[in-house]
Amino acid sequence: MAEELLHPMVPIISDLDDAVDEMQTELLVSTDKPIRKRLHGIRQEAIALRRYLAPQRDAMSRLQTEPMTWLNDLDRAYLRETADRTLRFVEDLDSIRERAAIAQDELNNRVNDQMNRTMYLLTVVATLLLPASLLTGLLGINVGGVPGVESDWAFLAVAILIPGLALLEFLFLRWMKWI
Repeated sequence: MAEELLHPMVPIISDLDDAVDEMQTELLVSTDKPIRKRLHGIRQEAIALRRYLAPQRDAMSRLQTEPMTWLNDLDRAYLRETADRTLRFVEDLDSIRERAAIAQDELNNRVNDQMNRTMYLLTVVATLLLPASLLTGLLGINVGGVPGVESDWAFLAVAILIPGLALLEFLFLRWMKWI
């Protein structure tokens, strides 16, 4: 009877194992949200199955070693075989859970790398625009009483100075090998 209860576990565990393999292959080409949800579902299913099977393994092991008069040697051998099969199922579930955790870590690392690249790009853009903001804020470009207001070429000089500073800053950052 116990063999009939455990046999249905074989395709379930095999399907979980195949799903983790599929996830690991998909992670090589994609990092979208559905993969994360499916990976989480696989981990949860493996944990739930392990929680169900681990006590059965312990019960089978204990039954085979306890001196009971109503168990003959054939029954003990059957219980040992069932306990061994259950142990393999639990080990397979542990392996599936660990592989899913590794795949989840890989996915998180990729997302973090992508976010770091985005933050780096935003930092570079902000760094290049900071001097322009400072100059336009200090000079109050459209406020009277600023030096150069009477000159016709002052606005043109500032308009050339600001991109020139951004270019110099960009070249400096390249020279320092920061970008």
